[in-house]
Amino acid sequence: MAADTSNAETSADSTRTYRSELRAQQAKQTRRRIVEASARLFATAGYQATTLAAIAREAGVSTETVKAAGSKAELLLAAFEVVFSGTEAADSLTETEVGEGVMALPDDAFLDAVIGQIAIANARGYALWTVVLGAAASDPIVDDALQQILARRAADYRRLVDELIRRGRAADITDPHVTAAALSFLLSPEGYQQLVAQSGWTPERYTAWTREAVLAELTH
Repeated sequence: MAADTSNAETSADSTRTYRSELRAQQAKQTRRRIVEASARLFATAGYQATTLAAIAREAGVSTETVKAAGSKAELLLAAFEVVFSGTEAADSLTETEVGEGVMALPDDAFLDAVIGQIAIANARGYALWTVVLGAAASDPIVDDALQQILARRAADYRRLVDELIRRGRAADITDPHVTAAALSFLLSPEGYQQLVAQSGWTPERYTAWTREAVLAELTH
């Protein structure tokens, strides 16, 4: 009888674990749906005109479920992060889908891969980035998060410059902070928006121009 009881308890534990994992997976999928719906609406309607009720309709869930996922400001920020990098709440671009595997590339492929991946991220995220910048002017929560994003961006580019120096691709740099700021400017979503969305450049021309500009900055 003791053995039967033990087996029954083990089976019950397995069932609870399975159900818990299933609920967690379902919650993750629901959140992803909400964030993706938020991204579509914020990009097309803007921050002020997008409501939680509209996000709920777009995601096919209740407004209460959307509220549980986050405030309007939090959903905008999550939407930008997921669209831009493929990953929410990462401390560094190297920890996202966009940066995955780049650090392991050989020296002759590293810089082109970085530029290419950031170009892809800018193409996906520039519209939402514009919404974030606009929302930050009137929403202190968004503005605070924006400052954190900009700080992480600055740290990422400083790490990039250090890595390029280590790999022998930027040996003549005298002030890494200045070079990091220049690369952040050249590879910014704002630059993509101006050159591609506003001026009509093709993505290929944008990437080629960016590469030449980055190389010039690293070798001047």
